[in-house]
Amino acid sequence: MLAGPSVRDVVVLDRTELAPGVVLLGFYAPELVAVTRPGQFVMAVPPGGERAATALAIYEAQGERASFLFFVCGARTRELAELRHGDKLSLTGPLGNGFTFAGARDVAIVAGGVGIASVLLPAQMLVEAGARVRLFYGARSVDFLVDRDRFATAGCELCCATNDGSLGHRGFITELLAAAEDKPDLILACGPSPMLRATAFVASELGVPAQLALEEAFACGVGGCWGCVVPLDRASPQAPKFPKPAGDDGFVYARVCKEGPVFWAHELRW
Repeated sequence: MLAGPSVRDVVVLDRTELAPGVVLLGFYAPELVAVTRPGQFVMAVPPGGERAATALAIYEAQGERASFLFFVCGARTRELAELRHGDKLSLTGPLGNGFTFAGARDVAIVAGGVGIASVLLPAQMLVEAGARVRLFYGARSVDFLVDRDRFATAGCELCCATNDGSLGHRGFITELLAAAEDKPDLILACGPSPMLRATAFVASELGVPAQLALEEAFACGVGGCWGCVVPLDRASPQAPKFPKPAGDDGFVYARVCKEGPVFWAHELRW
């Protein structure tokens, strides 16, 4: 059995279009499933091989099947979206550190748009461990609150928000989080940077620790190019040991793909 990140050739099992331009792609990958942690990702090489790999969160990982849930937003994801049953694909992964939530009993998961792709695994594991899980899920309209019933079936309580008011709260999902009557003991979040910054602010106001899975366009995905850095408190256990900072400003630059993508909100220097 392979352990840790590796280059893996997988075979597509199924493809579902959950909304216009939103694709769920399942594939046979038992070795990947065996070593995947919630919140990790892979670098997927489009089958043409002429374009750079693209980073995709691991959505499902059970038995012999794993999957991606992604939005078609360019040439690489468009090529991946055209894959069908029996097609082959090369992946590097699993990559990144993933979420940690041992002992949490009441968890708020905040997802915006494609950020939903990173949070199914932690939601399932938390529910199985007996924790209360509330999914705060936001999108621009009801059509893009994809697979929300999957989370409800898994045992999550759903709190939804849409920009146009087509389902749930009209406005930002972080407004619902801030107004929640019961304070969670942990927040997990993935989504666009403005939503993550707002989540960090709400978590600070509530006095609740929060882990944020940052969205970034990775060039290499393995920490070699230093093209996806974020300022991080120098005292953080996740702070890289090199290169040494030039000044004494209290932060260092951490690679989202290598030290992350999940960071404690209070350690990020936005």
